[in-house]
Amino acid sequence: MEKQGKFITCRAAVAWRAGEDLVMEDVKVDPPQRLEVRLRILFTSICHTDLSAWKGENMAQQAYPRILGHEAAGIVESVGEGVENIQAGDHVLPIFTGECGECRVCKRDGANLCERFRVDPMKKVMVSDGKTRFFTSKDNKPIFHFLNTSTFSEYTVIDSACVVKVDPLFPLEKMSLLSCGVSTGVGAAWNVADIQPGSTVAVFGLGAVGLAVAEGARARGASKIIGIDVNPDKFPLGREAGISEFINPKESDKAVHERVMEITEGSGVEYSFECAGSIEALRESFLSTNSGVGVTVLLGVHASPQLLPIHPMELFQGRSITASVFGGFKPKTQLPLFITQCLQGLVNLDLFISHHLPFHDINKAMQLLHQGKALRCLLRL
Repeated sequence: MEKQGKFITCRAAVAWRAGEDLVMEDVKVDPPQRLEVRLRILFTSICHTDLSAWKGENMAQQAYPRILGHEAAGIVESVGEGVENIQAGDHVLPIFTGECGECRVCKRDGANLCERFRVDPMKKVMVSDGKTRFFTSKDNKPIFHFLNTSTFSEYTVIDSACVVKVDPLFPLEKMSLLSCGVSTGVGAAWNVADIQPGSTVAVFGLGAVGLAVAEGARARGASKIIGIDVNPDKFPLGREAGISEFINPKESDKAVHERVMEITEGSGVEYSFECAGSIEALRESFLSTNSGVGVTVLLGVHASPQLLPIHPMELFQGRSITASVFGGFKPKTQLPLFITQCLQGLVNLDLFISHHLPFHDINKAMQLLHQGKALRCLLRL
């Protein structure tokens, strides 16, 4: 309580320049302002969006220094003026795309990109006053925010619209997975594609999001799930997620969509998910779907300036393509039920945690993900 209304000095992993190791620094974290919340982060992990920012991909306009991170779980330390339904001591998830509950998007079913607090990789300051809440401890220089969250810090300040309260009995180390990757994948299968029982599915890219798609398809009763990845080391986990057929593009003398057509006896899959962030994979994903009812869902982070590799006339063949942010979940109104479903066993969260590491090993975690040797490295702060 003595820290409320005052700045807190804590440790954070600061990105000083694109492509360089994160640096553990003492930083000052200002108190939350109106409609903001200050959190004590207990667990955080790294997803490919963090990795892309760390590598400087498509981030020429990004401001540095910056505190990255958006997949995490923690406890509320203090709240700013006007915050309702959240108080100090609450267990929460920070969410990179918020829900104000008042804009036309938040009020519309099937839409989740809040007009005021939607995900924005270029956003570097808080909404309320256009200022940062992070400063260097030595010389009080500003450090900028990332994706509404900045969880690579022991304390962070977040808009209350981007905070979801969870039951204090739920294990926070597993809950952190639901603030991005697992929710993104499973939600894409459930909310965006709306996979039907007995249907066929192809998943391009078997990282955490791709495996979460497979978990969602399995839970919905898909009859066949095909996994595509250039790293065969991922196939055993894929089997645990319900994938029955695998394609390694490096080991096939045919295009991937031709192999998918063979596996599905010429019909193609009803649902295809591109989770690799590759234009080539997106093209193959689209062509792997059924001509008549095929749906392709785009999930991968695409740093390339290349445009969609699809001719408009191809859409007249009965195939469609869409994209998904956070699995189509409205974070505050829909995520609590999904969290309960996961803890009841509908989704195997243990599948996604490949490493447990202390916070100071964050650069090791970055390298493991970059090398394809990790799904999620869970960092304890």
